[in-house]
Amino acid sequence: MSPRQLAATILRDDSGKAMELKDFKHYLIKKGQNDNLSKVSPDPWDDIPEDKNEGKAELVELNEKLADLQQRFFVDKSKKLLFVLQGMDTSGKNGTIRNVFRGVNPQGVEVASFDKPTRRELSHDYLWRVHRSTPANGEIVIFDRSHYEDVLAVRVNDLKPKEVWSKRYRHINDFEQLLVDEGCIVVKFFLHIDRVAQKERLQSRLDRPEKNWKFDPSDLVARSRWEEYEKAYEDVFDKTSHPHAPWYLIPANKKWARNLLVARIVVATLEDMHLSYPKVDYDPANIVIE
Repeated sequence: MSPRQLAATILRDDSGKAMELKDFKHYLIKKGQNDNLSKVSPDPWDDIPEDKNEGKAELVELNEKLADLQQRFFVDKSKKLLFVLQGMDTSGKNGTIRNVFRGVNPQGVEVASFDKPTRRELSHDYLWRVHRSTPANGEIVIFDRSHYEDVLAVRVNDLKPKEVWSKRYRHINDFEQLLVDEGCIVVKFFLHIDRVAQKERLQSRLDRPEKNWKFDPSDLVARSRWEEYEKAYEDVFDKTSHPHAPWYLIPANKKWARNLLVARIVVATLEDMHLSYPKVDYDPANIVIE
């Protein structure tokens, strides 16, 4: 059996039915659940193939399905789609984007990265730079970090007093509700790794010259505040996890398994829309090109 044939069989359950969003409900972060990240396994769960090659073969098929679905979404132009990626340093946000969205048409997919705000951005409200990057009709936008940094890094690093950042959960909920009310589908992924995996990945950036540029000494400062970040994330999930803008917890210690799970959910999200190409007002069979 070829990798492509193998992938086609993996993509369907025992009944032969394609996977749906409901198949991933156990990854949804709900209020009062997953409230202690240190107790949630960052290794692949039971529904991920044990064989790495099987997982990679499935991802190839998902890449092809996503490319077709994204094209349908782009020409349909009835909805907007926003994927938010958050996680500790080295959790693999860039790698997820690179591997999951491989082969899509860049005309309809954009990545917005949010580093430290510029002086101009700081002169506006904190959501200003984020809102400018949200998708238009027919567009898919992926946030590499996001507005959640304003209740994560800002909180942990004491950049604003609690009386300021504590109000931002409500702002964020209202902001995401606005997006949804205006036809945007919002899906949020937390890429979950443990300290051991992070140490290995940080060390790799030091050991491999071609990766030295990816290492920032400030990563070690954030690492020293691991428990504080976990608590901040737990509060984010408790206060901003809603059915209209769900958080999915993605076990991310294994990069290939992380990519596969995110791709499954992305594809299922698009398939749930039942997209089709627009109908034309002519009969192609009657067209003769001379």
